[in-house]
Amino acid sequence: MRVDLFDFALPRELIADRPAEPREAARLLVVGKTLEDRHVRDLPRLLRPGDLLVFNDTKVIPARLVGRRGEATVEITLHKEAAPGAWRAFAKNARRLRPGDRIAFGPDLEGEVAAREGGEIELRFNLAGPAFRAALERYGAMPLPPYIARPRGGDPRDRSDYQTIFAAKEGAVAAPTAGLHFTPALLEAFAASGIEWLTLTLHVGAGTFLPVKVEDTEQHVMHAETGFLDEATADRLNAARAAGRRIIAVGTTALRLLESAADESGRIRPFAGETRLFITPGYRFKAVDRLFTNFHLPRSTLFMLVAAFAGLERIKKAYAHAIEARYRFFSYGDACLLEPGEPT
Repeated sequence: MRVDLFDFALPRELIADRPAEPREAARLLVVGKTLEDRHVRDLPRLLRPGDLLVFNDTKVIPARLVGRRGEATVEITLHKEAAPGAWRAFAKNARRLRPGDRIAFGPDLEGEVAAREGGEIELRFNLAGPAFRAALERYGAMPLPPYIARPRGGDPRDRSDYQTIFAAKEGAVAAPTAGLHFTPALLEAFAASGIEWLTLTLHVGAGTFLPVKVEDTEQHVMHAETGFLDEATADRLNAARAAGRRIIAVGTTALRLLESAADESGRIRPFAGETRLFITPGYRFKAVDRLFTNFHLPRSTLFMLVAAFAGLERIKKAYAHAIEARYRFFSYGDACLLEPGEPT
């Protein structure tokens, strides 16, 4: 499909730079045959007893680093661990870097450029394992998307704001932002309403921020992301589906892992490995009945995914309504609850 079909204009002032307080006070657009303006705190009344919510429990690491190569400042964002002590990273002005260049990020943290390809480099650090993670905590900043302005070195508040309450398994370099709306009080309300939840893990990569630069979706290459869904979780999901209960993915990351783990009949299998699943209109969903998600960037793979789920024309109308109604967009913004569109 033509990528320009997924474009839209968004006023800059609608891009949220802080989350709603409290988190469940964010606005919620319910997108079905009609549009309904609600709030995230209304979810326990909008869902049904027996519904099963699926959250991503990945934990964001402070993957943005600023270092020195001689007199030059180098800014990088780690996006994939290639081997113990070695990471792939996006680098500003990557063309100026050469294999063998050494970058100092702190008195005890240094990386050597092992390879460069376009705007990406591979760095081999002098630390690995727990020592490297500890150094990241000292010198790294949370890898906020580029449309959220922060001072160099980051904002300490984002250490908590840009992390979901489910965050348990380190490895993401971008937050599963749909999960940012949920609080312990909201989970208690789900339990009181007979709504259940579980978690899986997809370590979100910084590639999620990259615009689609080709003219046709068939030419786009997805960055791989690593996910885990164990046998007990698969059994619980399959039992829910067999009982006629609805599976509700919280976020595009949870949805992509569920769809990656599903066979053609919709049965969920345990999953451990990488997924490059790229969902565009025409995709047949097998594992998910509803999708709770944020509002996404134009021309992004995530906007293409929600267009595939809800229908391109319906999602365009929903986004036009959200813009007119002054919803807040992107990672720290408001949310929508999507019903599936008609199969194409």
